[in-house]
This record gives sequence, C-alpha cells and structure tokens, in this order.
Amino acid sequence: MDIVGIRKLANNKFSWRDRARAVGLVKHWNCPETREIVTRLALYDPVYSVREEAFKVAHSFGVLVDGKPIFLGKKPKGDLVEHIEEKLVLVRDSFEGKCSAKAFMAKWKQMYPVDFDIYEGDRGNKKLMKWISEEIPKLPKSK
Repeated sequence: MDIVGIRKLANNKFSWRDRARAVGLVKHWNCPETREIVTRLALYDPVYSVREEAFKVAHSFGVLVDGKPIFLGKKPKGDLVEHIEEKLVLVRDSFEGKCSAKAFMAKWKQMYPVDFDIYEGDRGNKKLMKWISEEIPKLPKSK
C-alpha cells in the first residue's frame, strides 16, 4: 500500500480498525509523511488503543513535538463523547417500544457512526454490548 492509501486509512473517522491498521503499516517506514500520521494519531485519536499504538511507533521513530517527546497520558474515564447520553436517548426513542441491545447498537451505528466507532474501539464488541444492556434502562425518560 502506498502513502496515499495509508493516509486514507489513518483519516477514516468511521473505523478505528482502519486507523490501527494504518499505524501497523507505517511502523517500519520512518519518513516525514509517516511520522506526521503517527504523531497525529498518537496525540488526537479518540480511541485510546489506536492512540497507544501510534504513541509506541512515534516513540520508536523519536518523534518530538516542540522539542519534547510526546506524552501518552492516562486512558480517559467517563464519557468518551460529549452529550452521549442525549444521543443514546434519541436512539432509544427511535424505536416504538422496547428493543434488544443488538438492535439498539445497529441503530446507534446507523445514526451516530463516529460515536459508535469510538465506543466500540474503546470497549470492544462484548463489553460494549454489556454496557449498552446496562445503560438503556438508566437513560432518562423522554419529555
């Protein structure tokens, strides 16, 4: 794959897997373009596992930002996406009655693909399914 294809993978907001794949593809290819890709993903990717892998590659490349090595930091706690509860309420309310966690996740992915991708990348499919099953009953009632 060429650098243009790798850049497209790294810029795909809808797939944390593509962004992680881009990091894997550039880890043995130290050049200005790949350094920019891993630096951006290490600093700004919303999925911590992608950010962590990009950080490792950037560190191996010796990437510096403002003359200092980049810093990974701790995995964020709490909501990964701003106003996620409100979005989940909208997804829930799009159903006529009760829905399964699987149906909820499919609708969530359709309505908010970027938010879904962030949570799926952070939690994995099984943990996400469990979290959704627990979260749906806790959501506030609609007005």
